[in-house]
Parts: sequence; C-alpha cells; structure tokens
Amino acid sequence: YQEVNMDGWNRIDDYNILGNPFTTTRPAVDLGERQLFTQFEEPFTDEFLLVDLNIEYDFGDVTLTSITSYTDRDVLVVRDAGALTHSITVGSFGFAQSLASIDAPLDDATTAEVLTQELRLSGIRDQVQWLVGGFYSTIDRVYGQTLFVNGFTAAAFAEDPDFAADNGLPFQGTVVPTPDHLFFSGLTYDFEQLALFGELTYAVNDRFELTGGLRWYDFEEKRTQVFDGLFAGFVEIPGTSTADGIVPRVILSYELNDDTNLYALASKGFRLGGINDQINEPLCTPEDLITFGGRPSFENETVWNYEVGSKSTVMGGRGIFNIAAFLMDISDLQATVTAGSCSSRLVFNVPEAESKGLELEFAAAPNSSFDFAISASYTDSEVQSEAAGSISGISPGNRLPTVPEFQGAAAATYQWQINSDRLAYLTGVYQHVGSRFTSIGDFADGFGTVNLLSFGANTIGGPLTQDTFTFNPELPAYDILNLRLGIATDKWDMALFINNLTDEIAFLALDQERGTRARVGYLTNQPRTFGINARVNF
Repeated sequence: YQEVNMDGWNRIDDYNILGNPFTTTRPAVDLGERQLFTQFEEPFTDEFLLVDLNIEYDFGDVTLTSITSYTDRDVLVVRDAGALTHSITVGSFGFAQSLASIDAPLDDATTAEVLTQELRLSGIRDQVQWLVGGFYSTIDRVYGQTLFVNGFTAAAFAEDPDFAADNGLPFQGTVVPTPDHLFFSGLTYDFEQLALFGELTYAVNDRFELTGGLRWYDFEEKRTQVFDGLFAGFVEIPGTSTADGIVPRVILSYELNDDTNLYALASKGFRLGGINDQINEPLCTPEDLITFGGRPSFENETVWNYEVGSKSTVMGGRGIFNIAAFLMDISDLQATVTAGSCSSRLVFNVPEAESKGLELEFAAAPNSSFDFAISASYTDSEVQSEAAGSISGISPGNRLPTVPEFQGAAAATYQWQINSDRLAYLTGVYQHVGSRFTSIGDFADGFGTVNLLSFGANTIGGPLTQDTFTFNPELPAYDILNLRLGIATDKWDMALFINNLTDEIAFLALDQERGTRARVGYLTNQPRTFGINARVNF
C-alpha cells in the first residue's frame, strides 16, 4: 500500500496568458527559471494498493506456476486551469476581461481496478526446454475532469446579462449540476485481454540453441465518453475496440566460446487501437476543425523488432560486456497530436516509421572494494510516411517523439571496512539524456512561435508590448549526478544522499495549452535534494 501527497506540480512556465511581462493592463509578471504562474495551490494525491500471489508446484519434470495480481488505484490532481479556461471564456468567447481573474480549479480524477491471472507449465527434457501458458486481465477504469469556476456565471451576467444568450452559449448543461461547471468529462473503460502462449528451446548441440514462440491474443475494450458544459456541449459516445491475432518470436543463440554468447532475434509486437476523445468543437478555429475533426478512432499499431548482439564475460569473470544492434519496423504508429486551439489531444496513425540503433553495457568489479558500470545507446528513429490528412509535423524524416539520439549512464561504488562488522561506501551515479521532442506535432511549420494577438480585440491584458513569443520545441540534453555516502552492517544501512548535485534544470516534456496560445511550460525534474536514508533488515 502506498499513499502519496504533494502540494504542487513539477511544472515551470515559460509563457502564461494570465501572467507575463507583456501586459499593460494587468500586473506584469516576470517568471524565474523554476517558477510557474498559479492563483492557488495544486494538490496531488495518489493511493495505490497492489496484492500479488505467486504459487509454484514442482511435479518433477514439470513445474506449474500461478501468478495472480490485483491493483486498486485512486488518483486526484487539482490543477490551476486559469490560463486554459480564460483563454476560452475571454479570448475565444469574448466575456469581460475582469472575469480572467476568477480561480479555475480543474479536478482530474482517475480510479482503476486491475486483475490479472497467469498460469504456466514449464519443463526440461533432454535437449528441449518448453513452456506453455495462458494469461487473462480485466481493467475497470474511470477517468473524469470537472471544471467548477465558482462565481463565474453570476459575474458574467452582472457584466452583460444578455451576452450568453446573444452568442448561443449554454450555461446549463445536460449532466453538469450547476451553471458554474464550465466543463465536465466522464470516461469509463472496460478492458479485457486473453492470451495463450508457448515457447520451445531446442539445443541443436553444445553451442547452438534455437528458440521459437507464439502468442495468441484477444483484446476487447468498451469505452463510453460523456462531455458537457460551456466548452464542449453535451456529447455521449459509446464505442468498442477489438483485436485478435498471433505474434511470433524466434531466437538463435550460439556460444562462441566459454566467455561469449552470440544471439539474433526477431519478434512482433502489438498495441491496441481505440476511440479518440471528442474534440471541443466550440473552441476550435475553423482551420483546426477541418484538420482535426472527423477522426473518431485510431487503428492497431504493430512492430517487427530485429536484434543481433553478444553477451560476454570479461576480466576472468569479474566483468561483463554486452552489445546489441536493433531495428524496429513500425506500422500504423500511434502518434499523439495536440489538436491546436481545440484544447484536445488525438491519436493519429502514421503508416510507416522506423527506429534503429546500438546499445552497449560494461560492468566490472576489479577487486572487492570497487565496482562500476557503464551503459550507452544511440537511436536513429524517424517517421517514414505522412498520416492521413497530412498533419503538419508528421512528415518523412522527422524524428519520433520522446526518443533521444544518445543517452548514457555510469555508476561506481567504492567501499572499505571500518571494523569487523561495519562497511563504509561511496556511490556515484551519472545520467546523460540527449535532446528530444515531446510530440510529433512539435515539428509543425511555425511551431515555437506564439502569436500573442491571436485573440484579436479579446487579448487578455492588452495592449501588449510585443506581438509574438518564441521558444525552442527541442528539449535540450541534460546531465544528472547523484552521490551517496553510507555505513552498513548486516542489519542496518544509513546513508547521506545528494541527488542532482549540480542542480541541473532538466526539461522532461513540453507542457502546452490550446496549441501554445494559453500557456507554454515544461515538466521538470527535482532540484538539488539532500537527506538521510535509513534501512533496517528484520
């Protein structure tokens, strides 16, 4: 059981429509390097329960394994949605500028129950090692958002009693309980998966092994989406996604000598398609409505993965060296796209994409006092075709999102004996992550330039001191160094730690609202943190 409570969000703002240095009729705001603009605290709670039962019975030549798992999770995030909300109420709908100061908390809630069951039979006889089994899972998930802007309706009618009626804006929705509920969404998911699998390894001789495996799968997802409120209007969308098929895997393994094993594998992977969220049509510009409208669903994604490599023991058994090259051929890549001004996200299928690269790992313990490990990877991943509709940014040659070209890590520990039962140690861990992009749409023409006057006469805080704001959508590379100094015995371990020693500010993901018109920010890492960690073995 785990419970997490936090008083804020790991976000920093670069531009916020409600708090920026360009306004002349609102308080100007200059944000520091680790600041964000909010009008109230943003609490986060996460309750998590996980129960596992693992049963194994040995029949002699055959082993039966049963693994049962149950998960129950309840997450509530309260976000300051003021920039998003008032870019709509004031910017798009034209309500009075004074309404932009009203707090707009968005409750973002998720509950999920997951039950999985796996049964396996395995055995070894002569030159054959085999395994057969079945897997079942069921997921019941409910996700919803509620935007309750207390006092908005009264203030709006006080400013102009006829504004909403004159502009065809419904305050009273179908399922939302009060007019101040400007947005409501309720999404229920019922997901079931059934799979049967088998794998067989045949030792051709003392050095050469051949492994083949098959997995049959059957997926079904039932989803109901309900949207309501001033921003979306009432929409109810039921739908079902299904898929079944067989995915194979083949592995060839050859023992070159006592220290090195060579291998090659080919395997197929699969990701279920689904139903896209309804776009908020009242918020879309005419251009975005044409681009992102009429896309109710997305197709299954499949990938063929090919890999060759070697695993070696070095330094007389005191070290290992592994290297691998891989190629992933992706069909119908599921690319998440921000639907511009619509304040929605959709999944598009990209017919062809590819990812290839090289990975290596070296670890050694030259003596009893010192050990270290180094790993690195290089990945060249790119889109190879356009998606239906030729969405800007989804073009051949553009990189796949979230994947750095280069990343690496190193860790080392030095330990020494203080007395007969106490051991001191010093550990350092270094991580480098190369530059990358958050979303496939970050490659779109002109992305990175925000038109501050896109709302025309409804520009919040106008007139402004400049017309545009620019940012770099490519997330820069970052380096993190952690240190740990401790003393340990057989029963306890106490250590002083310093994480992010250099206080690096890492941009983990671009975080934008309304296609950057409302806010541009980044999810970021934890700043330099130090403390004491204690562990007792019972």
